Amino acid sequence: MNSDYRQPLVLQRADPYVYKHTDGYYYFTASVPSYDCIELRRAKHLNDLQDAETFVVWRKHDDGEMSQHIWAPELHYLDGKWFIYFAGSKVDDIWRLRPYVLECTGQDPLHDQWIEHGMMQCADDDPKTFIDFSLDATIFENKGKRYYCWAEKTGGQFAASNLYLAEMESPTKLKTPQFMLTTPDYDWERVDFWVNEGPAVIKNNGKIYITFSASATGACYCMGMMEADEDSDLLDRNSWKKSRYPVLQTDYEKKIYGPGHNSFTVDENGNPLCIYHARPYEEIVGDPLYDPNRHAMVMEVKFDADGRPVFSFD
Repeated sequence: MNSDYRQPLVLQRADPYVYKHTDGYYYFTASVPSYDCIELRRAKHLNDLQDAETFVVWRKHDDGEMSQHIWAPELHYLDGKWFIYFAGSKVDDIWRLRPYVLECTGQDPLHDQWIEHGMMQCADDDPKTFIDFSLDATIFENKGKRYYCWAEKTGGQFAASNLYLAEMESPTKLKTPQFMLTTPDYDWERVDFWVNEGPAVIKNNGKIYITFSASATGACYCMGMMEADEDSDLLDRNSWKKSRYPVLQTDYEKKIYGPGHNSFTVDENGNPLCIYHARPYEEIVGDPLYDPNRHAMVMEVKFDADGRPVFSFD
């Protein structure tokens, strides 16, 4: 039952990302309310993450690149090394969001030094990728290939935010040009802003599912889902099918508002869990982006008769 878990799992941490490593620890990172650093914490049990010691492994620059809006970090262990992927902007151009990469110099991500690789590199001869508002990257593997999925607006701050997908050449560089996975098609993706962002990947029964978040960051924020066969060409639009309706949205009775920007992990028995953020109230004073009370929550993932993931607060 979801009631077996501490709710909220971690207070005031939006865009939560949980990774269970081979050492048996759960590693947690998220956007901090001040948007000025990247912190990690770890625990043997999910319920212990709230009280676990936090380690600030990197702080924003004073000016220039990576000096504002440090958002949505993800921690990945690739090719025997730790990497953090995150978005950042500039103090003198706060909406110039771009994707950046950090690499840990050792095997202890909490204590060992992290070095900057700068921006994620696009594929050779690709003039379109990362030239505009880009954020929320995640990484997954399929059939011996590694993929990078992210959100990017094309045409300025108030344009639509689409999800893109590309194969990776290395942990710091893409191999293929961007492929547009999804754009906001439906009314529930277009409330206040036209948004698809925050992708996360879960696999089941030969299928790949990419959940994503839609609309503005208040109570209208919700989750949609794409799906494809694992044997298909993931860089072909015809391989993907999009859910017609949200797979997770505000529950007014339970007072869970604006659920979204999730990640996936597993419990102690290997069963899938969805880690997402939500607020405990609907009315927000000021800009929702700077309201600190998006808390990290946890939910068990079930599957329907067709093997598709089902998300429920019960």
